[in-house]
Amino acid sequence: MGTSLLITSGKGGTGKTAATAAIGSFLARAGYRTLCVDLDAGMRNLDIVLGLSDAVLFDFMDIVEGGMDPEDAIARHPAVENLFFLSAPVEAVDEGYREGLRALTDELLERFDFILLDCPAGIGPGFRLAASLADEAVIVSACDSSSLRDGQRTALELRKLGIGRLRLIVNRVRPRLLRRIDRDLDDVIDAVGVRLLGVVSEDPSVEEAGSRGVPLALYGSRKAWGQFQDIAARIAGERVKLRV
Repeated sequence: MGTSLLITSGKGGTGKTAATAAIGSFLARAGYRTLCVDLDAGMRNLDIVLGLSDAVLFDFMDIVEGGMDPEDAIARHPAVENLFFLSAPVEAVDEGYREGLRALTDELLERFDFILLDCPAGIGPGFRLAASLADEAVIVSACDSSSLRDGQRTALELRKLGIGRLRLIVNRVRPRLLRRIDRDLDDVIDAVGVRLLGVVSEDPSVEEAGSRGVPLALYGSRKAWGQFQDIAARIAGERVKLRV
């Protein structure tokens, strides 16, 4: 039985979708059958970051509502073995489909080691729907005060929704910014109130990889490549020293 992991953020612009793609690619390269699911219906773009836009013909509503076999709707990545993708529909999905999506997630957990759920930013209906499908959650936050406050609110909402295991990725870290606002990483972690999973430096290679549709595990970078690789290893249960 696999694990469903919600990747979320309190606000947009934290790099949540890029983080989902990066973690998924590293888990897959480590040998874990990994399914990335875009749950940001109406604003979907995980397929672009993964480089699978041309491969996506169907979405999860074709399975839930149309009765399609999941094997026919899920896209396999051509360059990363064990990496798969399931798209969101172009229109928003209401909570009336919660039970159908939960049943689909349970079915897919029998086939995949990890299901990464890329959900809408914020704590609206799409977030609550996505959270209902998750066993665990990762909050992606930047270092600025508004991101931290929103991350804290997100953690509170996730606990209310019954997700007890929460972890934090502090993303796009710029040491100069931390010094300027007189905040170190311990302050960041304390502000959100969630156990640290990893720290990712500001690295233009992450955006470059997403723009070119190349999973980060295949792209390489000066800083973020190794940091996301370590994060994926920790998700898989390995003990890996924190690299900042």
